Amino acid sequence: MEDGSMQLVPGRSVGFLTLGCSLHEALTAIKAEVRAFPRFQLYHDDSRPIASPIHVVLPDNGLRLQFDGPDQRLRLIEVLDFLKAKLVYKDVEVFKPAEGIGGISSGPSGPKFRHIYDKLLGPTYGGEYIPPNNQDDPNAKGVYNLSYPGVAFNFPVQHSAYSPKKDFISLLSSSATGPATSMAVFNGESWQKARGTLFTATPPNPRAASLAGKGKEGGPDEIEMVRIHGEGRIELVRRSTSDVSDHSPLGLTPDETDSDNNSVIGTDNEDDWEDDDEAALEAQEREVAAAEHFYNYYHHGFDILISQPTQISPSSPTAERKEAELHEGGELSAQPLNHLAATKVIFHGNIPGSYQFNRHRRSRWSLEHVPSEHFRDPLNSEMRFADISGRLKEVFKSYYENEEEERLQQRGMALNRGWGDSPGSSCELLGGWEDGSGRKSKFANAGSGIIEGDSNVGNVELFGFPGMVFEVLKNGAVSALTVY
Repeated sequence: MEDGSMQLVPGRSVGFLTLGCSLHEALTAIKAEVRAFPRFQLYHDDSRPIASPIHVVLPDNGLRLQFDGPDQRLRLIEVLDFLKAKLVYKDVEVFKPAEGIGGISSGPSGPKFRHIYDKLLGPTYGGEYIPPNNQDDPNAKGVYNLSYPGVAFNFPVQHSAYSPKKDFISLLSSSATGPATSMAVFNGESWQKARGTLFTATPPNPRAASLAGKGKEGGPDEIEMVRIHGEGRIELVRRSTSDVSDHSPLGLTPDETDSDNNSVIGTDNEDDWEDDDEAALEAQEREVAAAEHFYNYYHHGFDILISQPTQISPSSPTAERKEAELHEGGELSAQPLNHLAATKVIFHGNIPGSYQFNRHRRSRWSLEHVPSEHFRDPLNSEMRFADISGRLKEVFKSYYENEEEERLQQRGMALNRGWGDSPGSSCELLGGWEDGSGRKSKFANAGSGIIEGDSNVGNVELFGFPGMVFEVLKNGAVSALTVY
């Protein structure tokens, strides 16, 4: 809205911030609106960046956003300062501060119960009273949480005035209760019923705002999960059609590559090079190099390398293989130079504190092809690499002739993305917006952001297993998985 106010939709959204949207979507939108959101602060637990929630605070707007760690989806929108949060519900202001002398706000700093009851949301059931820690203090105040479907308010209540036998409407309307100090927007019938599964329940809305309200004929839905089956086979499970998914092996040309930019660069004097093997080889190498490129799917969380077909990755010794899915020899048949295929896919973890943070939405994956004798469940993107590595070492042990070869093949390779150019192959694809400090950074075309976490955001290690390369942070989280 022109005056900077945001529409409140209980159980769904505050302005463009919609419950269920991805952290990548929210931060990208916030950084694009510098005037409306001049600052943001991001907080995460560096030791448990996937298991713990992620908080985004908008100090100039009085808002705090809470995202779950594993899926990085918005679960809770909190209003912590009603003076800064200009909210409107059905053309009625949630809170309008009274102006004193010189236009300075005077009076209450939040909406009163009568305003919420009479002007905004109407009747509701009784809420929950939380007593103060020191109940013997005559001036102590407790908190009364009043909940409506999808929205709840906290009111400070003089503890001495509270009684479980007293009608809550009379209590909240009395002078013993102050104006609301905070508000929560969530998905659920009431705060008391929703809070237990707030960060684990399936969000009703998609990660991308562009998909909200989209019909079945409105285009493909977002990728919900990636299942990796080995030997270059990847299954992409979509949000609304989990029973009908893409299940394609690497090495096949995707539909997106049928475009002009995939054609091989031609030469003017090819006839003159027929007898010159060296010149022909150089021309071929230039053509292949010009043809190789990435397709970047930032809102799905992965990138696809398009290049000349290569050898398919070997199978897992423990995989339960179906005869119809077996690859004979793992070699692709000879193809002409202009035949390009998907040969590598990079799935991004979007871990807070990593150098590539917020370049992609988080992509969740599972390894379906590496069960072990003692563990049958698939490995997944939420596990620490120490646990993943232990299983993979057990599964692929027969690939190595001795322990020394195994040790040399599976040792980590250090990589620092903060020093400019990184090694070749897939590591060269991404840069980052952070300045390398991990604590204070300027984002391109956006206001300043404070990111609380590890200062060594550029330091990672690469670990390789057949068909897979893991990029691992110092805290053990997998920040990227390359499958080939």
